[in-house]
Amino acid sequence: MSDGEYDYLIKFLALGDSGVGKTSFLYQYTDGKFNSKFITTVGIDFREKTVLFPPTGSGGTSSKGQKIHLQLWDTAGQERFRSLTTAFFRDAMGFLLLFDLTNEQSFLNVRNWMSQLQMHAYCENPDVVLCGNKCDLMDQRAISEDEARELAEKYGYLSLDLIRSHLNLSLKRLSRGLWRCVCLTLNSKTKFVLLQKQIFADVKYPGLVLFSHT
Repeated sequence: MSDGEYDYLIKFLALGDSGVGKTSFLYQYTDGKFNSKFITTVGIDFREKTVLFPPTGSGGTSSKGQKIHLQLWDTAGQERFRSLTTAFFRDAMGFLLLFDLTNEQSFLNVRNWMSQLQMHAYCENPDVVLCGNKCDLMDQRAISEDEARELAEKYGYLSLDLIRSHLNLSLKRLSRGLWRCVCLTLNSKTKFVLLQKQIFADVKYPGLVLFSHT
């Protein structure tokens, strides 16, 4: 199977306040490189990654692995771009909601982001992976793990991952969280018609300019 072929195209949207590290983390996930010097995202950006997920078993959708093409949409966290950002919520099949463990306000604003999701996503209880970024900066930490887990349990998030900058372990944990989202999406009969073999260039967004780092 060539790099251009895949079984399913699945879209995830990364959300969170400006400066929590969405762009740096997605870049590390897709390209395996860490860069802390990205400029603030303006509007919408995206990255892509094709991964082979394991079989889902007897209760899942397939007895063999699935080649999944992930579109990871990176959104601007500033309020002035919020109307543009929310326009993409309904087309996303899952969400990565990031906050900065050294920034209490970004953690408190998770509730605001969840309210936006409940209003604009495909349903009132969308599939979310909650990610606490920069947990390696222990001396600057403002949010405890217990506080983060309490919030995750309150909203029934799929998982809580505390991300260490630079560490591959964080990427593996995120992959597991994404895989749970993928499993739910593949097994869903009501949320989405999966976009099998669809090419991104065929999707038209009039008046929208997309910027990519690649």
